Amino acid sequence: MISSKKMDRISNLPEALISHILSFLPTEESALTSVLSKKWRYLFADRPNLDFDGSGIRSHPDTCEWEMADTLRVFTRFVDRVLVLQGNSTLDDFSLKCGHGVDPVCVTNWILNVLERGVSDLDLHFNLVGVCLPSEVFMSKSLVRLRIESQNVIPMEVEDVFLPKLETLYLNKVMLGNCGDCFEKVTSGCHVLEELVLINVYSDFWNRSVSSKTLKRLILSCIDYDKNPDSVSFDTPNVVFLEYYDYVAGKYPKVKFNSLVEASIDLAMTSEQHGLASYEHLVGDVTDFLMGIRNVQTLNISANTLEVLTFCCDHIPVFHNMIGLTIQTRKSGWESLPTLFKKCPNLETLVFDGLSHTFTVKCMDVDGCLCKFSGEVPTCLSSSPVKVLKILRFGDSGVEKETDLIKHFLETMPQLEQLMIYYDTLFDDSVIELSSELKSFPTKASPSCEIQVIFGDPSS
Repeated sequence: MISSKKMDRISNLPEALISHILSFLPTEESALTSVLSKKWRYLFADRPNLDFDGSGIRSHPDTCEWEMADTLRVFTRFVDRVLVLQGNSTLDDFSLKCGHGVDPVCVTNWILNVLERGVSDLDLHFNLVGVCLPSEVFMSKSLVRLRIESQNVIPMEVEDVFLPKLETLYLNKVMLGNCGDCFEKVTSGCHVLEELVLINVYSDFWNRSVSSKTLKRLILSCIDYDKNPDSVSFDTPNVVFLEYYDYVAGKYPKVKFNSLVEASIDLAMTSEQHGLASYEHLVGDVTDFLMGIRNVQTLNISANTLEVLTFCCDHIPVFHNMIGLTIQTRKSGWESLPTLFKKCPNLETLVFDGLSHTFTVKCMDVDGCLCKFSGEVPTCLSSSPVKVLKILRFGDSGVEKETDLIKHFLETMPQLEQLMIYYDTLFDDSVIELSSELKSFPTKASPSCEIQVIFGDPSS
């Protein structure tokens, strides 16, 4: 406990300094200091940042209904009281988390209050039904950072977008009314936007267009419906980081990523496309999209994307700048990998996130897969420039099968300098045995290759 002498010393500090110190505490905790003395009664409210968390009010199943209702009333009155105490003072940061039971009308009023006071950082998390966010959220001259995240899809009526100072926008499960191409409308109203995250944001389901000359980081996830969008465009020449999750579009009129450094791509076929997929006829075409990202230096592609490259791609462009490639695998074929590898002439680091491989008729062709079923060495491996090969989640598809694949890589990749295998096993002896077996493998294409078998999962 703090002694009375120390308490007196703190109380003798200037009120502005005390308020600054309290601003580092959660709002509800700082409010507890109001009982210390008359001087402290309202100091907790004199702060430029507020955070209220009502998300856990209904998380206790043993709490009866009247107790929950009373807790909700207390929470609502507390937020109201703090905002009244602050009056019209300028507010920098406002964070609000609301669970079921909080009155949506109160939520709207709280948001409007802080917007009128020029809040610069607005962070909203919802898990309640009935709330409809006010359109004023997208008409703020002060917002620099805006984050809206919901467990359920929440609607917003968006007539116009004017956020001249906004640098970061994060939306998750938001329905943007009837504003046509919502992505285009949002980005056109944010003149200095640098980071954009749109996860399951709905309006025009069939056309997506992102255009921004200032954007540097873009995360776009639209994988919620089993339907192909008609058109997807990106006019984002200064984006350096991209994460994109979507179904294959009917067309890609413009894809401009001139400055792209790192990208994670998860493009998927719909159920209908899977049913029609064949080696004879494409069921889609992502060539224009790939052309737009061909300057990327580090690329991470999903197992879905491997399928798309096989059945929905007329040709793969050359990735001259790519030095790092990560491939996520599952029980599917690797038909697209030989062509992809040949189109990465300067690739230095290759990462397999799992070695799950399924036999297909293409495995019998020397350049139809990476495996050795054809009995000949795939030219994409014998001419591979890769120096570092990493295998994550080794053993998930069977230790013996994956060990044979790794030996195949060792005897066919001439430039390998380092092989790193991450083996998440309960038995230390298994790691030692695998390491010994690979190190003593006699027919390495690169005899000087250093082999490491590492216990554990690098992502944990």
